[in-house]
Amino acid sequence: MKIKNILTLGFLILSILSITFLSCKNEGEKEAQNTSEVEVYLTDKVYPILDTENSRWFFFTSASRPFGMVNLSPDTEINGAWGSGYRYAIDTIKGFSHIHAWQISGLSVMPVTLSEENNKTIFTDFYSKFSHQNEVIKPGYHKVKLERYGINAELTSTKRVGFHKYAFPKEKNSGILFNLNTVLGPCENINGELEKIGDKEFSGKLIAAATHRRPKPLTIYFKVELNRAFKSIEHDDETGNYLIRFDASEEPILMKTGISYTSIENASNNIASELPKWNFDKIVKDSHNEWEGLLGRIKVKGGTDQEQRRFYTDLWHALQGRRIISDVNGAYPDNTGATFKLGQLPLNKDGKPKFNHFNSDSFWGAQWTINTLWGLVYPEIKEEFVQSLLQYEKDGGLIPRGPSGGNYTYVMTGASSTPFIVSAIQQGIIKEDLETIYLALKKNHMPGGIMEKAGYEHKTNLGGGLTYYIDKGYVPYPIPEGKFGGHQDGASLTMEYAYQDWTLAQLAKKLGHQEDYDYFLNRSKNYSNVFDAETGWMRPKNVNGIWKNDFDPYQVENGFIESNGAQSTWFVPHDLKGLANLMGGDEKAIEKLNNQFKTAEKLNFTAGNSHSQELHPEYRRIPINYGNQPSIQTAYIFNKLGRPDLTQYWSRKIVDKAFGGLAPSTGYNGDEDQGLMGSLAVLMKIGLFQMNGGTDSDSEYQIGSPIFDEITIKLNPDYYSDSTFTIKTINNGPTNTLVNKVMLNNKPVENYKLIHSDVIKGGTLILEMTSEETLKN
Repeated sequence: MKIKNILTLGFLILSILSITFLSCKNEGEKEAQNTSEVEVYLTDKVYPILDTENSRWFFFTSASRPFGMVNLSPDTEINGAWGSGYRYAIDTIKGFSHIHAWQISGLSVMPVTLSEENNKTIFTDFYSKFSHQNEVIKPGYHKVKLERYGINAELTSTKRVGFHKYAFPKEKNSGILFNLNTVLGPCENINGELEKIGDKEFSGKLIAAATHRRPKPLTIYFKVELNRAFKSIEHDDETGNYLIRFDASEEPILMKTGISYTSIENASNNIASELPKWNFDKIVKDSHNEWEGLLGRIKVKGGTDQEQRRFYTDLWHALQGRRIISDVNGAYPDNTGATFKLGQLPLNKDGKPKFNHFNSDSFWGAQWTINTLWGLVYPEIKEEFVQSLLQYEKDGGLIPRGPSGGNYTYVMTGASSTPFIVSAIQQGIIKEDLETIYLALKKNHMPGGIMEKAGYEHKTNLGGGLTYYIDKGYVPYPIPEGKFGGHQDGASLTMEYAYQDWTLAQLAKKLGHQEDYDYFLNRSKNYSNVFDAETGWMRPKNVNGIWKNDFDPYQVENGFIESNGAQSTWFVPHDLKGLANLMGGDEKAIEKLNNQFKTAEKLNFTAGNSHSQELHPEYRRIPINYGNQPSIQTAYIFNKLGRPDLTQYWSRKIVDKAFGGLAPSTGYNGDEDQGLMGSLAVLMKIGLFQMNGGTDSDSEYQIGSPIFDEITIKLNPDYYSDSTFTIKTINNGPTNTLVNKVMLNNKPVENYKLIHSDVIKGGTLILEMTSEETLKN
């Protein structure tokens, strides 16, 4: 009887254990299933600290919207355009500033705790250590702990309003410093003022002093709203800065900071329009959704986790750097004339601006980067930037090549906006007022236009050497009249002008201006006048037509802009066949360029890992440099000369060596320039490129070697078909980098090229991949 009872009890225990096990197993399976169904956000793949050990002022972005007027983030270095902003290797935060733009900085704030010990020194001694272990950075959001004060700071934003959340130690009196008079990045902040409006509001302004590149000062207006009353506002006569004091409280301080370049009223209106409520988490989510939507225009499958993370980091960089300067109502600063004016953008039928106005670094190099990426994936962004450039022409008489603070900076050289605008027309993005646009572009290519001005040449028009280019067919080196601006490098200027003339000629042809077409097409051949057949390189020559003595094609910046002769010789994107003929034919040109790549590979295709290293003796003699714009097209030249296999081979190696890293110490290995190199990396990784910048009549794409198994581009139905363009690779892998067969919508594709009108219809491009050895056999 006892044995039977024991057996029965044992059976019951086993049954219970079995049921429990099955229940746990089912719950585990459900949990695993739920985990697998959790959506992976593309913003989570972004690696915001990429290359931040080499940051420049406008490079790093965290609590910002795409192209936002507000670019709120911590600063660890504040003095100098280069080597400033958020520098990963520096462990001290010197403030949270709202504006990180091309030649503009402003409105640095710092939350602090207050005590008897620091009461008298807080205006000059307020920096705080921090640790990356206590930091969260995502597109649109930044969280960090200020160790000195025990403050948890969170930052997010709308387009024009910074939103702060500060959790202070509950037993400490707290404050927020407004450092209105300081040096931030490229410029000094001066004449800062702050005025109380109510017990929870105040407003103010400061001046971003003129710089060498932006020769006119710019006033920055701001309005601040708080979620709880402050105790007092103190002003320090020595520094000119302000401290907002609060009593101790467990309640976090929320702060909205609206920015405007036109008035305090518009700064206030920007808050009322974009951030009327106080839900911090909702704004973080809204920012996340905006970034997610833009990043989601391109979906990739395959590749390694690091490759995908780096890809979306590149794409993220392609959508920032250039900043909005217009208010919600369309008001903007017009500094193009002798005196400051308040500009107003045209409004649509709903009373809203038709486009935003922008601050922007140069479009120098854009023909191989944002021209193509924005044109295909973000046509609405490209249209806005074109309209903004045209607005500058309406105000100041010239289309700029890199405006700052509503004014011309004459950054870099040439008429670099011409290819950008022409490509938008050729891609069907810009359809109206083409005659007016053509005349505005033509003005820049003639005496009195922007081509005449060298970099930052504000008061003269001699440094660009345009009259020599027109009369002699080349720009001499040196310019005989003397030094007037930056980059007066005649050989590079000649080639740059020739390409830009060719792009303008395409628009002249489209509009039926045959005489102009012939004229600019003839000028586009001027590149041949600086080709030295004896040496086989582009070579500077003086005003008398005498070649530069002791010429060395690897000597940097002696007639060549941010490059050497070996790199810049290939800057003929509009006539590579003509260049090859000068070199003795396609085969000799291919051999020459291929040997340059073999040498460049030993230095990972870049002149060091930062722009500052390009003049270093170890790196400056590199024959191809993918860390700066002048030679970033070179891998695709092989395609145009009948060797697509070499385009695929070298472009894949460049992606791996130059654009494959994921660390604070590396990333773009040179000069990222507000999304240019990020865009280039994206294009090389999806295997699409436009040699002439998409300025030909049907905007041709060259096919490269995609690194992913599948790439799906969502086309904008407002401009193109309501469909997707998908690139699928078969047998892709680290060794299978060559494209053996190309099919578009089940039809074979010849010559490894596509045309824009076919791509924007949507469909599927299939690339059959193979290895170099298989192809040989």
